[in-house]
Amino acid sequence: MRADRLLSILMLLQARGQVTAEQLAEELEVSVRTIYRDIGALSTAGVPVYAERGPGGGCALVEGYRTSLTGLTAEEVKALFMLSVPASLDELGVSQELRAALRKLAAALPDARRQDEKQVRQRIYLDWADWPQPEPAPHLQTIQQAVWDDRKLKITYRWIAPHVQQFERLVDPYGLVAKAGTWHLVCANHSRIRVHRVSELLDVRMMDEHFERPADFDLAAFWQAWCKGREESRPSYSVTARVSPGLAQLLPLYFGDRIRAQIASAGPPDGEGWVTLTLPFERIETARERILGFGRAVEVLAPEALRLSVIDFARQIVDFYK
Repeated sequence: MRADRLLSILMLLQARGQVTAEQLAEELEVSVRTIYRDIGALSTAGVPVYAERGPGGGCALVEGYRTSLTGLTAEEVKALFMLSVPASLDELGVSQELRAALRKLAAALPDARRQDEKQVRQRIYLDWADWPQPEPAPHLQTIQQAVWDDRKLKITYRWIAPHVQQFERLVDPYGLVAKAGTWHLVCANHSRIRVHRVSELLDVRMMDEHFERPADFDLAAFWQAWCKGREESRPSYSVTARVSPGLAQLLPLYFGDRIRAQIASAGPPDGEGWVTLTLPFERIETARERILGFGRAVEVLAPEALRLSVIDFARQIVDFYK
């Protein structure tokens, strides 16, 4: 364990330059005292590393020192060979560069470790492509260039609520996020941060004007908070229903693990073994579609409007096929 930690410290210092002992301790989940002991061990082993205490201090390697990539464990090498290039990077045009980087990384490994590559690749394969195929994003390259160069974009998009409108905005493109194979543009307009699906943008033009990126903006943190807020603000439509024993076991496949606790705390089954549950949907239309798909394995108890709608649609289907 300590050898792995010493190598991790060496790689972190080589990649980041000067790093405080507190930052290293947090990264490696050890105490600050342990970090100082490890720095001493590296110095004793001949690694030109030093530590300065106090404000403005930190741990660092002597300028110009580099080490070769050695010391990877068997588990780390297996994880390395499991990597594949996500389809999203093909769209950005950087997949070949990543493949070349992975080849160089593998070439730096000892021969004994490189022989594991074929064995790992025949056992683990990561398919990053969405299914069905992600939406086309014809303006992605232009947006990527503007993001890299901190240049403003003029985007045109369509808004359909309460009626169809077309807008043109001058925005500061902060970053690109690929979620489930779909690209999103995170941008600012008059200090208000917005998110647009790249595939839904009608037109994108990169401007000569540059913008100043906020020093405290964190793309990953913003995206996680935005996704959480979007999830919490989704419309809610609860349905009280009797569920057959067979379907109750399959509900986590449709509603996720959140339904398991409700099934476990539900009241005792009735005489036919059915349980009464509250099923979460976004709106009446999605609830009706899913419940009709369940056939006679579920009975809607409330709301009454949904119950009548399911009966009406079922009768229409029966009448049609007669």
